[in-house]
Amino acid sequence: MNGYFIVRNEDIDVTYNEAGYFQTEVLAGSYDGGIRNYKCFLKAGCEISPKLYKNETVVYMFGKGRGYVTDTKEAHNITELSFYLPNFDKDPFTIHAADDMEFIMSVVEMNQWDKERFDHSHIHLPFFLKYTDGQIYDQDCKGPNTTSWLVIGPGQMGRILMGVVRAVGEGTDEKGHPAVAQWNYSVGNADFNLSVDHQAPVVQKGGDFSFVPAGPDHSLVADPGKEVFYVWYEHYTRERDFMLTLAKGDKLEDKLRH
Repeated sequence: MNGYFIVRNEDIDVTYNEAGYFQTEVLAGSYDGGIRNYKCFLKAGCEISPKLYKNETVVYMFGKGRGYVTDTKEAHNITELSFYLPNFDKDPFTIHAADDMEFIMSVVEMNQWDKERFDHSHIHLPFFLKYTDGQIYDQDCKGPNTTSWLVIGPGQMGRILMGVVRAVGEGTDEKGHPAVAQWNYSVGNADFNLSVDHQAPVVQKGGDFSFVPAGPDHSLVADPGKEVFYVWYEHYTRERDFMLTLAKGDKLEDKLRH
């Protein structure tokens, strides 16, 4: 297919190390804007203390399995799709798996502009959120029974945006957004059709991870009785686009086109 990329969870050759952990980069080379994504697997009863990054934003998306994250301040229970952003290299943390866990780790380069914006304003780190605790919002590009939750909003963490979409028998059908690239991490019992630029759709299921470059129209819609359940994760491709968007004073719902 032209215009987008997808890695299927079933095609990943998981080879655990002696600590019960496996990590592999996914969709390498599909985006040159300073983001690298990794699919991670942690066996039940095991734990991992990930590498700390001093100058990069790191986002964890816990898509499968129960567990918890402990850092220097508190413990966070992972009982559903959840998100964690560490405090750079200031607070070590450990991920503990109660069940077999799968999650995405995204490493985001911060340029000088990102750092200035971060110094001006950002969400408090470390940050943890269960998806159902996110802000619910509505959009005209989604079906009437589709629910969306906001995880990271505009200006809260540099140029990244993030949220969750869930529905049965419907989903999202939106015009392209030329200012932002988008990744889609499907979770749970997801089984829906992903189409980019009106091409023939491909099926995306729980655990799959896809990328849609900035620009083309795209839809993520389930057939009757099947479920759309995914994380949308976006990055402004140019600093200028983000600065103009923030400067317009648009309403939040006008900025979110996911």
